[in-house]
Amino acid sequence: MSLTLTSLGAAGTVTGSKHLLEAAGRRILVDCGMFQGLKVLRERNWAPLAIPPESIDAVVLTHAHLDHSGYLPKLVRDGFRGPVYCSSATADLCDILLKDSARIAENDAEYANRRGHTKHKPALPLYTVRDAEAALKQLKPIAFETETSVEGGAKMQLRRAGHILGAATVEFNWQGRGIVFSGDLGRYDDVFMPDPAPVNAADYVVVESTYGDRIHPKNDPMEALGAVVERTVRRGGTVVIPAFAVGRTQVLLYHLWMLKRAGRIKSVPIFLDSPMAINATELLCGHLDDHRFSSETCEQSCAIATYVRDVEDSKAIVSNPMPKIVIAGSGMATGGRVLHHIKAFGPEAKNTILFAGYQAVGTRGARLLAGENEIKMFGQWIPIRAEIANLPELSAHADAGEIIRWLSGFEKPPRRTFIVHGEPDASDALRVRIERELGWDAAVVDDQRRYELA
Repeated sequence: MSLTLTSLGAAGTVTGSKHLLEAAGRRILVDCGMFQGLKVLRERNWAPLAIPPESIDAVVLTHAHLDHSGYLPKLVRDGFRGPVYCSSATADLCDILLKDSARIAENDAEYANRRGHTKHKPALPLYTVRDAEAALKQLKPIAFETETSVEGGAKMQLRRAGHILGAATVEFNWQGRGIVFSGDLGRYDDVFMPDPAPVNAADYVVVESTYGDRIHPKNDPMEALGAVVERTVRRGGTVVIPAFAVGRTQVLLYHLWMLKRAGRIKSVPIFLDSPMAINATELLCGHLDDHRFSSETCEQSCAIATYVRDVEDSKAIVSNPMPKIVIAGSGMATGGRVLHHIKAFGPEAKNTILFAGYQAVGTRGARLLAGENEIKMFGQWIPIRAEIANLPELSAHADAGEIIRWLSGFEKPPRRTFIVHGEPDASDALRVRIERELGWDAAVVDDQRRYELA
């Protein structure tokens, strides 16, 4: 019986993950991410999906990050009515992330219409909070390491992937074949998340390649973070950290807590200006099985920041001239409150904008790291004179060596390995390493090309 794989996103790019398995007239979509970054990619969010949403029998989410889950409200609004399988922590995080994504989209559209800097009359959100709430009703949390029956006769099992709370690799057994999706793999020996769980065997593997051409620095991330904060404070400046609400924010708070305990940044106030990140941080203590932190560490590290929920308090941070640390979303500076902080603090050389995660091509984060000294926000160009710093040590993604380490856990070569979720150079570099070091048949997936899984 024919079984096919088609990538409807995250092929040739690191965003918009959607991978379609089809057999016997049934369809399972692995991840349902929105496109971020380059305008040509973001516009794909608005285009009709390559298949009718109502024809999809089930969705499986590897984790909650928006590039893997953020298209779900639109899929449901456009006709998808099936179950969405995921881990318990992923379901809880989606409740935060999808509502917040919708709220930001609604606010951005309202702001653009009110200020008049939009080509669309009127500007509309990709989806609304109501759409997000409808999608959340279709989530079906399942346990790790437990075989689950999926519509169409497939069997499925989740294993821990590290990366963020609830992140999973997914193994399917369907039509007599085993197919494993890596999702986004985490780091080995990470202070926060567990190691990616090994998988023994599969006929086919679909693996991410975000850092397929890079090795992360081996420096102590706490030391690197402390050095950035200390030199900025000596200048009388503020450190603005665009941070992903799930994962990076919690690790940043942990390292800042450790730095305060060591007396290095004892008097520097820390503000967490992201309602979404605040909610995600509060989830930590409710999912102790999903990470390495003890209950005590969760409580103490989360308590070091002043939580900023309303807009007026956020504006007060901007008007405060004292040195401080401001953590705000989004992690690639594509939207959210961090834009107001970059607008306020970016023009002064005494300040620092510190990135702590992957920056997709075309995002403001990627452009700032590439050296651009002007960034367009809110319909105007903002000069950037602040120090621009990056801490790749804090990345939640496996690097090329760690991806190879996870793949090496398979006891025999799969028939074929499909490489997704990477920029072209990174994906091809990983393909070369897989073929050279493991001796496996590997291919970089083409967007919307159907592959037969024989």
